[in-house]
Amino acid sequence: MDFSRSRELEARLRRAIPGGAHTYAKGSDQFPLLSPGVIARGTGCHVWDVDGNEFIEYGMGLRAVTLGHAFPPVVEAVRESLALGTNFTRPSAIELECAEAFLDIVRGAEMVKFTKDGSTADTAALKLARKYTGRDLVAICAEHPFFSYDDWFICTTTMDGGIPARERSFTLRFRYNDADSLKQLFLENPGRIAAVFLEPARTSEPAQGFLEDVQALCREHGAVLIFDEMITGFRWHVGGAQGLYGVVPDLSTFGKAVANGFGLSVLCGKRELMQLGSREREQDDVFLLSTTHGAETPSLAAAIRTMQIYRSEPVIEHLHRQGERLSAGFKDAVVRHGLEPYVELSGRACNLLFGTRGPDGRPSQAFRTLFLQETIQRGVIMPSLVVSYSHRDEDIDRTIDAIDGALGVYKQAMDDGVEKYLVGLPSRPVFDRR
Repeated sequence: MDFSRSRELEARLRRAIPGGAHTYAKGSDQFPLLSPGVIARGTGCHVWDVDGNEFIEYGMGLRAVTLGHAFPPVVEAVRESLALGTNFTRPSAIELECAEAFLDIVRGAEMVKFTKDGSTADTAALKLARKYTGRDLVAICAEHPFFSYDDWFICTTTMDGGIPARERSFTLRFRYNDADSLKQLFLENPGRIAAVFLEPARTSEPAQGFLEDVQALCREHGAVLIFDEMITGFRWHVGGAQGLYGVVPDLSTFGKAVANGFGLSVLCGKRELMQLGSREREQDDVFLLSTTHGAETPSLAAAIRTMQIYRSEPVIEHLHRQGERLSAGFKDAVVRHGLEPYVELSGRACNLLFGTRGPDGRPSQAFRTLFLQETIQRGVIMPSLVVSYSHRDEDIDRTIDAIDGALGVYKQAMDDGVEKYLVGLPSRPVFDRR
């Protein structure tokens, strides 16, 4: 494949934009040298780069595009909204329509506020919790890789430059599926933990009773329970993971898939908490979310249409069915090449991730990069194996064939050395947790 136009534009991107992309996960250091650096367009689950190469794509905009690129009903809804204007000096009728549609789906929430990204929504949730409890500490799940680009979370990673060291003292960590580790934090910090943050599920399912135990601990110790449903929302279940598992948090945040890739994230939850961010009370000292573009109408139109499709079509069922087919084919190929200890698949069928190990059995970025390089050469971009509603059976079959071919090269590299087959440098993790 020729990537010459991509290389030219990537160089210009790095001169104009720090890191060459607007989210680190899309940066050139996350992918092999032999890969499409710049995408020109997408339809369904297929994308074309600026050199004209076509690929089946997984991850779909960091899991934001669950229906498919340029999904016609969503595009039409946005087109119609554009003719009516995009932003006004007072609330628009579509804000109410979208809010009520969302609250009808996420049944545990009583109020909702829109913004543009998940980081902002999570930080707003923390602010509400701190005001409600009068406390300063936050407990986050150690295994969950990202909650916000704001100081309270990024201070726990190796990318903590520009953040005062004292910020680290406000953020504590507990273990997923280990309620005792959270209980210990409460005992060590009596009356100080304002909020407990976690994704209700990620690569593993919650152990029986775990989410219920977390909720009970929060109630016992007076902390606010917050679910980050940026990934699980509109993928695990129409009503989010809280709808699937039956544990309703005090606050939750949604994003990514809610508007099929259009810029919209959601903070929602109990009225008594959410109203702290209003001005309909004697104290009005919580500046919650006040965003010029939070209720920009095309994104709300996209969300309304997306939610309608979720309620009328078997989107969730399709995501799980195709994920299960892909998982079975992936695992069969791994066994066929004798790579069971070295290439692994994890996560729910609708949100599959893969791991790569070298001959020493340790996680290897070099082998991950080689695997990506070889699947790309076979027409598949797959930093994850997260499917969309647009992934058809033939796309899954082609992907399994690409994986099988890439694993053949992986097997050779295990014997001959990865440097013999990998072109360029290994990719880098976005960041490491401290």
